[in-house]
Amino acid sequence: MGLMFPKETKSIIECLLFVSKEPLSLKTIGQILELPEDEIKILVDELITEYNNERHGINIQFVANGYQIYTRPEFAPYIEKLYKPQNSYGLSKAALETLAIIAYKQPVTRAEVEAIRGVRIDSAVGTLAEKNLVKEVGRKEGPGRPILFGTTPSFLKYFGLQDLTELPDPEEFANRHGKVDQLDIISEG
Repeated sequence: MGLMFPKETKSIIECLLFVSKEPLSLKTIGQILELPEDEIKILVDELITEYNNERHGINIQFVANGYQIYTRPEFAPYIEKLYKPQNSYGLSKAALETLAIIAYKQPVTRAEVEAIRGVRIDSAVGTLAEKNLVKEVGRKEGPGRPILFGTTPSFLKYFGLQDLTELPDPEEFANRHGKVDQLDIISEG
């Protein structure tokens, strides 16, 4: 039924996933190992199963069109005790609100986001672009051809999403986390 692969090949995949700072695609792993993507997929799936069955402290997840090693969420309290992590993005409430609007409404212009937030967003968009969470994705047809903004692969990675279809429903998110400013406005659009 299954093809036989040397154990070392699976170990090499594990090493590549461990050292990579970004999710690795099957294509990239296949190019490095000079093996077809379908064989790499079988090996990655085996690793995922082994991590899950043996209840390791880490697992492999498919995010942002690639595979990456993560710690298990249930062990986060222990990691927090070790590192006392800070939000590396250091986003203000204004930047988070702006990011949420861009994520749900993309592609969206600065003026459209400002109309929802009710305030200028130059600083927030600058911060989000600097941190590679949003980027220019084109121009809108019409007067002045304003810049359209959207989220980046780094946004997906940071929030652990495979793609934008995994964004929670805005109303459900707002209800679960207490009424988050602007999310009720987003869901109406």
